[in-house]
Amino acid sequence: MSRRLPPLNALRAFEAAGRHESFSRAAQELSVSHSSISRHVRGLEDRLGVQLFRDNARGIKLSPDGAAYLARVGPALDAIAEATEGLTQAPEGAVTLNSEPLFATKWLIPRLAEFQTKFPDVDLRIEASRYLADVARYEADVAIRFIPPGAVYPGSVLISDAMLRPYASPSLVSDPISNPAEMLNYPLMRDRTNGTWGEWFAKAGGVAASDVPEAGWRMSSILAVEAAIAGQGILLVSDEVVASEVAAGRLAAVSDIGFREGGYHMLFADGALRRKAVRVFRNWMLEETECWRSALSKDQPNG
Repeated sequence: MSRRLPPLNALRAFEAAGRHESFSRAAQELSVSHSSISRHVRGLEDRLGVQLFRDNARGIKLSPDGAAYLARVGPALDAIAEATEGLTQAPEGAVTLNSEPLFATKWLIPRLAEFQTKFPDVDLRIEASRYLADVARYEADVAIRFIPPGAVYPGSVLISDAMLRPYASPSLVSDPISNPAEMLNYPLMRDRTNGTWGEWFAKAGGVAASDVPEAGWRMSSILAVEAAIAGQGILLVSDEVVASEVAAGRLAAVSDIGFREGGYHMLFADGALRRKAVRVFRNWMLEETECWRSALSKDQPNG
């Protein structure tokens, strides 16, 4: 049986207009005129016999029929594009990544050469910010952020929910500390966003909550790690971001006791995953960070 299919250009125009709920932004994305988008959409409506968009005070809005149609058409076009790219294109082009500074500096940069060796035609452009990148406005193709427990970011993909543990320079603490109370003999450091020493002592036991001192001067995460390397105190930090420092002998876990408090996630700009270069970066990240995801998290849906 032959398929009854609308013209591909009409479907592309509708999908872009529906995703943006804007003919102008769809025209900009597809590099055509506003009138071309409008003409394709109106022709598709005539062919289908339904109204796909409704006018409102801000421009256009998908009708119920339009929303239902977009939910089917969008993934179908993505599948066609992905299948075509898989046959005809090596991953190439620029991928802009906005990452939290600590993760970018301590985890990603040391592994960047490996990614570039595997995908030499992908230009990975890394920016660092601790503020949430507005991926919806295309400031970045991908953002990497630490998301606390209970926060929901639809479409986010978990990279790591590694344990938080106390780490210190071997010059400061030469052997692991078995008695949590002994930790109080050392300066307890914190970064600007980490206030979880009380939670660590609650899990470790042996120290009353009233005896847990308020950790001293708060600093950025990168500076806190460097201060710990310099032997200035014990820092509570997640395992994955200090893995390179541990391998090099600059830091060591002071205790095996740890706990999870959220995790690092990838967030994607609207439409970014349509590009093969972005998909190979996502897949590479998931492969490289598999050991840092708990068994429980692998059974949970993202976003």
